[in-house]
Amino acid sequence: MPENETPENETMEPQDSKHRPIRSFVLRQGRLTPAQQRAIETGMPKFGVEYRPALLELDALFGRNDSPKVLEIGFGMGDSTAQIAAANPQNDYLGIEVHGPGVGNLLKLIEASGLTNLRLIQHDAVEVLKHMIPDGALDGVHIFFPDPWHKKRHHKRRLIQGAFVQLLCSKLKVGAYIHVATDWQEYAEWVLEVLSAEAQLVNSAGGYAPRPDYRPLTKFEKRGLKLGHGVWDIIFRRI
Repeated sequence: MPENETPENETMEPQDSKHRPIRSFVLRQGRLTPAQQRAIETGMPKFGVEYRPALLELDALFGRNDSPKVLEIGFGMGDSTAQIAAANPQNDYLGIEVHGPGVGNLLKLIEASGLTNLRLIQHDAVEVLKHMIPDGALDGVHIFFPDPWHKKRHHKRRLIQGAFVQLLCSKLKVGAYIHVATDWQEYAEWVLEVLSAEAQLVNSAGGYAPRPDYRPLTKFEKRGLKLGHGVWDIIFRRI
C-alpha cells in the first residue's frame, strides 16, 4: 500500500449526505511512537498551522514573498514531501494530512533536514481549501496515491470528484498545475475523465504524463514496479 493511503474501513456505512459530508478518508490516528509524539509537541508550534475558518496569508506564513506555493493533499508519512521540499528550496509547500503518525513523522523529517519551506495542517483538506486558501493563490497541487476506494459502492468517497476539482481550480493561479499519481488503473481512468471534464483545465500531456523528476519514487512504488504493477501520473494545468 502506498505511503499515504489509508486502509479501507470495511464496516463503515455511508453517511447521510443531508446531514454530514461524505469523507474521502477514514480517520484512524493509529499509535504515535514516542518520537512522533515529541515531534508534534515541539514541531507543530514552529511548522504547524492550526485550522481556523480564516484566509491564510501565505507569503507571511513562509516569511518570503513571490515564492511559488504548492499544496499537497494527503502526504501520508511525509517521506516524499520532505524530499520534494529539500530538493526545491525555491518553492514553499503546505501539506495537509489528517493522520497523527504521518504528521509526527514529517515533523521529524523537517527537523532532521533543517527544512524551512514546509508547513503542515492536520485537518480535512476540503475544509482547508474552502476556508483557509485564498482564491488564485496556488502554483500547484500534489495528490499522490490517494485512497482509490476501489469498491464501486464506495466511489462516492473518492477525493477526485467534479465539485472538488472546481474548488481546486478556484485556488489555482492561471498556469498552475494539478498533479495526481495513483497505482490503481481504474482510478487513473476515473481521474483522467474527471479532470478532462473540467473546462478550466487542460491536460499537459494529452493523456498520462511521464513521472516528473520532482516526484520521487516511494518504497511501495518501487516494490510495485518490480512486480510489474503500473503507476499513472496525471497532470493538468489551469487555463
